Amino acid sequence: MANVSVPSLMRDLTGGEASVDGSGATVAEVLHDLEARYPGFAQRLLVGDDLDPALVVVVDDRPAPLGLSTRVRVDSRIRFLPAVGGG
Repeated sequence: MANVSVPSLMRDLTGGEASVDGSGATVAEVLHDLEARYPGFAQRLLVGDDLDPALVVVVDDRPAPLGLSTRVRVDSRIRFLPAVGGG
């Protein structure tokens, strides 16, 4: 199962856990699995069916340009971080 880092403001959903494991072949599938076990988890990260534009998903320490469609391995680590803009 992929390991997902839980943002501190969402730990109320996971009983205080800083990370949880989720199953799936893509980030979206992992989120779907976590939503089933921790209701509200996906809702806090998504706008409709898409990742909140204020967030970026990082898989195995690399920004994931495919976002929710990014493929993950069973040993992947997934993080959701604030998107940083600049110029």
